[in-house]
Amino acid sequence: MNPAFLDDLNSRQREAVESTEGRIRVVAGAGTGKTKALTYRYAYLVNVLGIDPANILCLTFTNKAAAEMRQRIALMVHSGDYNDFVCTIHGFCVKFLRKEIYRIGYPKNFTILDEDDTKALAKQSMDELGIKRTEKTVKNFLEAIGSQKALEDYITTFLLPGAKVTDEMKKSAFGNYVSRQVKLYALDFDDITNITSYILDRFEDAREKWQNELNYIMVDEAQDCNADDWNIIEKLSARHRNLFIVGDPDQAIYEWRGAKPARFVDFASDKDIILDENYRSTPKILDVANCVISANKNRIPKDLFTRKEEGRAVIHFHGKTEKEEVEWIGNQIKTLMENAGAKLSDFAILYRSSYLSRAIEQQLLAQKLTYTIWGGTRFFERKEIKDAISYLKLIANNNDDVAFERIINVPSRKLGKAFMSSLKATAEANMMSLYNTLRAGIDTPEFSKARPFVDLIEDCITFGATSSISDLLNRVLDFSGLKKALREDQDEDRLENIDELVSSVRFYEETHAEDGISLSDYLQDIALYTNQDYRKDSPTIKLMTIHQAKGLEFPYVFVTGLSEGIFPSMRTIREYKKNGEEEERRLMYVAITRAEKALFLTESEGFNLSTKMNKYPSRFLSEIKRNMFVTEGYMPEELWRGTRNFLHVLDEEVEEEFPEKEEEGGLKPGTKVEHHIFGTGTILSSNKENTTYEVKFDRDGAVRFLRATFLKTID
Repeated sequence: MNPAFLDDLNSRQREAVESTEGRIRVVAGAGTGKTKALTYRYAYLVNVLGIDPANILCLTFTNKAAAEMRQRIALMVHSGDYNDFVCTIHGFCVKFLRKEIYRIGYPKNFTILDEDDTKALAKQSMDELGIKRTEKTVKNFLEAIGSQKALEDYITTFLLPGAKVTDEMKKSAFGNYVSRQVKLYALDFDDITNITSYILDRFEDAREKWQNELNYIMVDEAQDCNADDWNIIEKLSARHRNLFIVGDPDQAIYEWRGAKPARFVDFASDKDIILDENYRSTPKILDVANCVISANKNRIPKDLFTRKEEGRAVIHFHGKTEKEEVEWIGNQIKTLMENAGAKLSDFAILYRSSYLSRAIEQQLLAQKLTYTIWGGTRFFERKEIKDAISYLKLIANNNDDVAFERIINVPSRKLGKAFMSSLKATAEANMMSLYNTLRAGIDTPEFSKARPFVDLIEDCITFGATSSISDLLNRVLDFSGLKKALREDQDEDRLENIDELVSSVRFYEETHAEDGISLSDYLQDIALYTNQDYRKDSPTIKLMTIHQAKGLEFPYVFVTGLSEGIFPSMRTIREYKKNGEEEERRLMYVAITRAEKALFLTESEGFNLSTKMNKYPSRFLSEIKRNMFVTEGYMPEELWRGTRNFLHVLDEEVEEEFPEKEEEGGLKPGTKVEHHIFGTGTILSSNKENTTYEVKFDRDGAVRFLRATFLKTID
């Protein structure tokens, strides 16, 4: 096939597309058309080289990005010439495990636990162990479980057939929690990648099978991959070595999730290609972005450029008060709508932390400007949505005890603690799930009052066998009484959320019309969803944190709260020092490069509760050359001096409290360390990144998992 379609690409994009063999690294700046390069490369492999799509794996970072890529690819290749292997890393691992998890004795219809499910299991373990379970302690409990999973071979100890899990082992938090997972054949997000790595490591035939099958592997947003992701990717690509990674270390903003930009920077490539022609922003916006990010050391140098016209000057507004700052933002939006024909949906207001939205929201309400908080409680984590989905989960899988316990009394059926205790005891004795135990004993006096619930589930199982998912959902909402209860509570917001859920299911059915989807397929997909995956654009101003803005773009962008200690975050810099400062600067770079036509940078005077000091302009503002922006509002020069003085104090404090560790490869087991609260202790082990250590302390003999920055070595 004639590759004439490549004429749509610039020279470097085309070079990336045609570089098909070996380890290729593409450094793709913001707005440089990396998705275009990826999709054209997929089409080139299929249309020009004749590669079977079944032999191509294309990994993206979000479900939304994967869906967009599949849609683009579908327009460029013949019908059917792309496959399920255009997905997220977790999505691929789930597909892998559906075929390979039998090797550790698990069924292919294992359950995926989302965040609320893991909290429910954690609370059960904590109750049994007598651990106080406030929201904070549940979070800490799960963080400790995650850290221990990264450090231990728990798969061999707990998951494999014949694993000897004693009652003594179940007395520990880790053993109790993992044993509950095993009973349900339930995996959390860590397990999905951990077990995939385990099977690739331990089963040579499985590893060779997948290595042989996947001739070409492409990874989008590779800078956001953590160590486990890289481990899987490197194993899969080891045979053919056709690994194509695309990313931008300047946009690596998830280091707190284990994504280290150094992995991308140090990637051993056969060829490097830099995409630096930006198609999104004006030259004046890019000048500011290039200027800010140039202060970072851990990066691959590049300067974005564009062929667009100069555009509007970048505006910095300094307010005497926070109220003045947000009033100015509202007035600018109104002016642009009146004079430049802008729409509400053209505007995004970005901030470092979600609490900063309060003053902005109040001002937009006062000026009658409609807005949407992008994020907040994620859609699929809202109570009413979780309740509805749990009904579907139980209908799809009668063995799902987590779903059963969530909905058995929602809406209230007056089935109290005594009823549940009896049911659990009977289920345990008969080694059955809670629902199957209830169904088997529904004619006994002990359980008969739950008959309406069992009849509902059985009816829906029968109905769902021949009906669409959306029709089944509507039946559940009506027959269960969920909708009626919300109406009686006059909770319009929750009713609207339920209606949105039905709409999103219909949208899912429409977009997967040719895939022969089942209820299980739908539940599997939404377990991996994020907030951006279901949300459709709406004609409102978007308010969001900068982390939530990544991957998005808007004609007009306001970056607010640019005060030292707020952005950059003092907490981040204190905890991670120079690495933290560089990550905060990458966040600033991401925020700037969201803007297409105009960029506004705002801050104000006042008292900063975070730093317990007066507010001074962010170091990021001081790093921009003065001729690159125009300041509105009177900006006293002593405020810039205040910023410099603040930086000096903070740098000394960071150096004093958290000295750098020079030891190559992290701290070794047996190293004596000191913690400012827990005292002296000994390193037992570390995670793969040497960022978290297992330490046994001398004072009380307790073992704790602690971040490296909080430990000081003892000579």
